[in-house]
Amino acid sequence: MRKIWSLLIALSMLAPLVRAHGGDNHFGNEQDVTVKTTKVGGNVYMLQGRGGNIGALVGPDGILLVDDDYKAVNDKLRAALRELGSDRPRFVFNTHWHGDHTEGNQIFGPDSIIVAQTNVRKRLSQVNTIFGEQVQPYTSAALPMITFAESVSIHFNGEEVRAVYYPNGHTDGDSVIFFPKSNVVHLGDDFFAGRFPFVDLENGGSVQGLVNNVGTLIKQIPADAKLIPGHGPVSTLDDLKTYYAMLQETSKIVADAMKKKKTLDEIKKAGLPEKYKDFGGGFIKTDAWIETIYKSYAKK
Repeated sequence: MRKIWSLLIALSMLAPLVRAHGGDNHFGNEQDVTVKTTKVGGNVYMLQGRGGNIGALVGPDGILLVDDDYKAVNDKLRAALRELGSDRPRFVFNTHWHGDHTEGNQIFGPDSIIVAQTNVRKRLSQVNTIFGEQVQPYTSAALPMITFAESVSIHFNGEEVRAVYYPNGHTDGDSVIFFPKSNVVHLGDDFFAGRFPFVDLENGGSVQGLVNNVGTLIKQIPADAKLIPGHGPVSTLDDLKTYYAMLQETSKIVADAMKKKKTLDEIKKAGLPEKYKDFGGGFIKTDAWIETIYKSYAKK
């Protein structure tokens, strides 16, 4: 009976994660979805629908998007983009392969040039497994047309928009998008503002890799820049530093316990410091984050 109860708890924890990062087949009614538009800085806006945060560079050359949500949000996303000038973006960057950031490719792909790190195109071209569920390949029109290994720049609306690859953090294809003139950075899912992150261990993600990448980004981002996280509100460099401190401390707590031969259940029972309670308010709860750290370091 205890095993059955544990399995039910585990499944209840995984269900929202699969919905958040899997295909739109896990999706229900979209009539309640609204797309909120927030001006971030310069000519860069953030749009929030059902999935990951979307960045939009707006100007006389048209619109450049960073990520494009689930395809089921398409109608309302197009309406929000129309208010900014055009519902047909000329470029779409994908910060990584997960469906809550890329399914809109299937809608925008025929009219837009999609750009992503090489591993993103690879994953979107094949069957991937996430939380035990298979995610099917995208059609050719929805795949990135332009790929890069380390970095790429697009000169658009008076900005040199730079996409830079940060390896094996959230996934194995994460890019951060810099808008230097507007002083805005879109960090994709390398940054979950005010909450524990999802690290996709099945698809090249690594907790230590994420820690390393965020530490590097803190040194590279201007002190007064505005940050668009993959999930959460517009943030500052201080918010990213708080997130980084959480990643470092919680990872060390679990790693130290593992060195003392503590089991995963024992580490979960001990928990994390009270100051990180609110970080468990997102779809990654405290126990799930502890387990992610444990499994990631156990691989080493």
